[in-house]
Parts: sequence; C-alpha cells; structure tokens
Amino acid sequence: MDAESLLLALELASGSGQGLSPDRRASLLTSLMLVKRDYRFDRVLFWGRILGLVADYYIAQGEMETQTSVVKGRFMGDPSHEYEHTELQKVNEGEKVFEEEVVVQIKEETRLVSVIDQIDKAVAVIPRGALFKTPFGPINVNRTFEGLSLSEAKKLSSYFHFREPVELKNKTLLEKAELDPSLDFMDSLEHDIPKGSWSVQMERGNALVVLRSLLWPGLTFYHAPRTKNYGYIYVGTGEKNLDLPFML
Repeated sequence: MDAESLLLALELASGSGQGLSPDRRASLLTSLMLVKRDYRFDRVLFWGRILGLVADYYIAQGEMETQTSVVKGRFMGDPSHEYEHTELQKVNEGEKVFEEEVVVQIKEETRLVSVIDQIDKAVAVIPRGALFKTPFGPINVNRTFEGLSLSEAKKLSSYFHFREPVELKNKTLLEKAELDPSLDFMDSLEHDIPKGSWSVQMERGNALVVLRSLLWPGLTFYHAPRTKNYGYIYVGTGEKNLDLPFML
C-alpha cells in the first residue's frame, strides 16, 4: 500500500477484517511520512502487520536476502529476542572427520526481514495490465490502466505474482505464442501449486474483488474493478500453512 493513498487503501481492505481504528490509521500515516522524510525515500509502502504475542510489527516495505527457515513458531514481538538452533557441523582433525553440535543464534529482527521477503515472493499480487514491458526490456507503470473489467476481475488468470517470473521461463514456445509479451511477463496465479491456494470473493455488491492466500494466511489483495484502486496487505502470524495440500 502506497503511503500517499494509505487511508483509501485501508478502507478498501477493511472488509476482510484487517482494518485499523481511525487513531491508529492517523498515527500510522504520520509515521510513514516521517520515515519517508528521515530516510529520504522517494516512496514508502505500508506492507502490513505481523501479530506478535507481546506486541505487533507494522512493516514498511524493505528487502533483504536472509535464510532463517530453521526457526519455527510464532514471533515474540521483541526484535532483540534471540532464537537458538542446534545444527550438526563437520569438523576435520587431521585425517579424521566427525560431526559436532553447534548452537546458532538468530535474532528475531533478522527472521522478521526474511519472512517478509518470503511472503512477498510467494503471494505479492498485481493485476494484469497494471504494468507493461517495453520491447527493450524495461518495465513501467501502465498509466492507461483503468482497472480490470468485472468479468476479468473474477478470474485468477487476471492476476500475477509481483516478482521475477519463475514458471514463465518453463513454458513452451507454443504456450508463449498465446501470450502478450508486453503484459504477460510474470507468473499467473492460476497455475499456483497447490491448486486452490487462493480464495476469490466479490464484495460490496460486486464493487470489490478480494483475493486471500490460503498458503500464507493473512495476505489479502483487493481491487475495485474498472478503477485503478488495488493493493495488498498482510496481517497474520508470519507462519506458512504447510498443511494446505492436505486440506484441499
């Protein structure tokens, strides 16, 4: 969610129970503006909220590659909290090689950044046509995009993963021939595995389409058909639903 249109975006996403009180919205907007000013960002995005046992995290968009998948369970809500993980490491002593247990400590703030990155790569969403790719490669915002039609908005094929394509590279030349290279340059949600990992619902008398991820519960994407209003927010525990394939 762009900080510039935060209040409207939160209102559109509130139907899924992810709303904030007026006081909290005002405080959040002020905080995002201060972050933008103090760090001299051109743009600040409100990513969402991760619920902790002691306190919650309100996340402004950022990226970092960190591997913390060994840590499981709920976040504490304390960025200085350290998790301990025991792993086996090979040790060489002359010609002998043996394994010994080593305790690795991982800070919650490091885990938090990693989980945000995982969620973004797995379930960040953008509607088809919101971006376009030029013949020379650069990707730009499509200023002529006026939103999806009502019929298109109901289809998973009208939404893409907002990331570098993964599955698109594996398509055959025949499959690629049916695509528009200026618009279909990202992976479609309709091919996600497991099938059925997205919930699509029309709300407010078909004036709003809401997509919810069942793989990362808490991720909500919204789009008002025939308008430029779209975005996503995450409010959850930061835990992936590993049981989803057995639930479908």
